Parts: sequence; C-alpha cells; structure tokens
Amino acid sequence: MCGIVGLFLKDKSLEPQLGQLLSDMLVTMTDRGPDSAGIAIYGSAADGRAKVTIQSADPAADFSGLAAALKESGVDAAVTIKSTHAVLDIPAEKLDGIRPVLSAIRPNVRVMGSGDSVEIYKETGLPKDVVARFDVRSMAGSHGIGHTRMATESAVTTLGAHPFSTGADQCLVHNGSLSNHNNLRRELVREGMTFETQNDSEVAAAYLTAEMAKGKDLGEALTSALDDLDGFFTFVVGTKSGFGVVRDPIACKPAVMAETDQYVAFGSEYRALVNLPGIENARVWEPEPATVYFWDHEKAA
Repeated sequence: MCGIVGLFLKDKSLEPQLGQLLSDMLVTMTDRGPDSAGIAIYGSAADGRAKVTIQSADPAADFSGLAAALKESGVDAAVTIKSTHAVLDIPAEKLDGIRPVLSAIRPNVRVMGSGDSVEIYKETGLPKDVVARFDVRSMAGSHGIGHTRMATESAVTTLGAHPFSTGADQCLVHNGSLSNHNNLRRELVREGMTFETQNDSEVAAAYLTAEMAKGKDLGEALTSALDDLDGFFTFVVGTKSGFGVVRDPIACKPAVMAETDQYVAFGSEYRALVNLPGIENARVWEPEPATVYFWDHEKAA
C-alpha cells in the first residue's frame, strides 16, 4: 500500500520548520506502511562543499575514525553521525570519486545519497521511530519527500526502504508497481547505471537520472516516464531545486495535493496535509492521471 508525502516551500521563512512539518505528514501515513520509512531533506552545503549520506549495519565500527581514514585517502571530511547514518561534508571536487574511496576504507557502508544539498535517512521501523532516530524534526531545508513502506514484494530491509537515490541531489518515492522494470533495468545497466536492489522503485529513480543526464529537467524526464514505464505508479521526486509529481494513466493509487503562496504539498491522503499552516486557504486537488506537476526554485518567477 505505502504512504508518500512531499513538501516544497516557496516561503523561505518556513525553511526552519521543514523537518517538523514533513515528519508530521509522514507519521500521519504510518498505517499505510509500518515496515520501514525514509525522508530526504534538501538543505544546502557551504560553497565549494558537498554532502554524502552513508549507512552502516555496524556504525560503531564503520564510523569510528572515519574522518581520519578519509583524510589519509586525500579527502578532508567533516563527519556528522546520526545513529546508523553519517553525513560527510566534503570538498565538492571530491564528490565524483568518493564511492571508490569509501569502498576501499569502509567496504561495508552504503551510500544513501549525495550532492550539493540532499540528506537521506531511511531504516526499518515505524515512521515515528525513524524520524526520532535521525532527529529529522530539527532539520531545515527548502523541500523534502518521505515514504512509509508496506513491503508486499520484497524483504523488509534498509536498502529496500525509500527514498531511492541514483543521481546527485535526485531521489524518488513511489507508491505502486511497475511491470516492465526488469527489462528497463537491463537497458539502464547497458547505459552504465548500477543498482543495489531488485526494487522496481530504484529502476524508476535510475530511469529519471538517465533522462536528466541527457539534458532534460525533472518535468521533462517525468513526461518521458509516461511513455516508457508500464504499470501503476505515483512518483514524488526531488532534485536540488525541483519537486515533481506524476501518476500513471489509470491513477488507481490515492493522491492529493495542496498549494498556497507558501508551499506545495503532496500526500497519499488528505489527512497528511491537515496540519500544514494555512491549509484552510489552500487550493486542494487530486492530481490528474498522466499529468506532470513540476516546481523548481531556480525557475520561479
């Protein structure tokens, strides 16, 4: 079943509240998916710096002395540990080469996401426990997405939790099921994409990454997805400055959106939105089938 939420802030005065607002939205969707949960928060790194979120099944071993090990490998990093995850603040020019460095010095850690602004936290457990574990409520940012999962087709694992990130500052949450993901995965592997799970949602994320690598923006990539992805799906996607939503042509999965002068919000159900500020004055609607909704801070008037 799964529950998904998203919040794109137009009003910068709300940015200190992003983590609180998004966490409350996600916890409200708990009964749609009690197996695992995750949130992506888009903040900002200092000029010339980038972020890498990593996860470990044995954080006491893998995170101990990590900053020193990275420095010995030529990467000057600040390491912020949050339970089973850690955020590395590194020079931006080191971002493209950080994965092989991590593989060499800490082969058991997994990269959850990376880029100029995104931090991704996901684990097994109820949303209230996941957001508390990572202190998500205290996080500030410009936009974010979240997911609570009911694992109907695969095991309950951290890697199987959403969001899925397959490109810098790009991640996706998904409610539904794709029918052509195995063929599409093989095509994307031939194009150089790599995968860590068999989850169809990771294939959708990788497809969008590949399309944007061809020069498309998020809205254009989502439009292409309507032609190339089969099955039933609702996607909520984040990029460094953008926020997009699309449903398949049948649109059998529930979805509702709201927009005010301060924000755009998405929820699998309206109850996820009811505590947002000014919701009583929002334009509220059900997103149309096979229609792309796309907002971008860099393209705002």
